[in-house]
Amino acid sequence: MTAHLSSAGIADLIVGAELPPLRLPPISRTTLALFAGASGDHNPIHVDIDAAHAAGLDDVFAHGMLSMAYLGRMLTNWVAQERIQTFTARFVAITPVGAEPTCTGRVVRVADGVATVEFAVTLADGTTTVTGEATLI
Repeated sequence: MTAHLSSAGIADLIVGAELPPLRLPPISRTTLALFAGASGDHNPIHVDIDAAHAAGLDDVFAHGMLSMAYLGRMLTNWVAQERIQTFTARFVAITPVGAEPTCTGRVVRVADGVATVEFAVTLADGTTTVTGEATLI
């Protein structure tokens, strides 16, 4: 079941309702370079393969904040930003170049005019890279 908070109030939400997933194109080196420029995070392990190799990595990988930004996009596609009371994320795995992230969310609590949504970013191979939670009023 998909919930749409834009057309429902908090009291109308059902525990277990799912947010519309956000499926994203493969992470490219161009995406990483553009995000580095926009965010100011110029850590070379995200854009320079030689720096990634020197750090013991096979390749560059996505910024954790890029995944969090995608989650924010999924959430604000579903609910107005001013209704988001809290938004937290935990980075649990690397998102490699070429990975196709999907953001998902599910309502886990509704009480006293506040809804809690748990969310995750997963890759096509089933790896979860980010988990988190948001509270909505």
